[in-house]
Amino acid sequence: MRSDLQWRLCWENELQLADHVELSDFFRKSYGRTGAFNAKPFDGGRSWAGARPELRAIGYDAHGVAAHVGILCRFIKVGEVDLLVAEMGLYGIRPDLEGLGISFPLSAVFPVLQQLGVPFAFGTVRHAMRNHVARFCRGGVATIVSGVRVRSTIADVHPNLPVTRLEDVLVLVSPIGRSMDEWSSGALIDRNGPEL
Repeated sequence: MRSDLQWRLCWENELQLADHVELSDFFRKSYGRTGAFNAKPFDGGRSWAGARPELRAIGYDAHGVAAHVGILCRFIKVGEVDLLVAEMGLYGIRPDLEGLGISFPLSAVFPVLQQLGVPFAFGTVRHAMRNHVARFCRGGVATIVSGVRVRSTIADVHPNLPVTRLEDVLVLVSPIGRSMDEWSSGALIDRNGPEL
């Protein structure tokens, strides 16, 4: 049975402490299933892991937060080209709803992304998520770009660890103000900041 979600689109400064606490609990439960390390960034009511989003789409059902995606406008470097994007990340679905066909409604945030003037929305996912995101890409809403590595800074600096991370991930690109033909090619994307 598919859950009926009510989506709330809100700017980060519209969230109250109770919202952050509820989202923190949601992320600890959703991300913690893949290991305690993945849940740790959300301790203490923190509702972000790396970079903090500017805009959030939060899906609610009768049991509270059911789904989430965060959005952050930033410049990335694709090959040798600097490109403004709306990065989408902090994607999660409550564990009891996985496999029920719930997906992020890009149509809900598309008008806001157009107002922001970004040419593309951009996000990364693990290769294990390919089948899930392929459904999202149907109809040209987004394109999966593979064979690209993404370099990001680490959110927290530790004296005994590198300050950047290089990952082999799937890149998702949604044309907002330009066509996919205008997406720059390159085997490396520099995020120039921490992952969302």
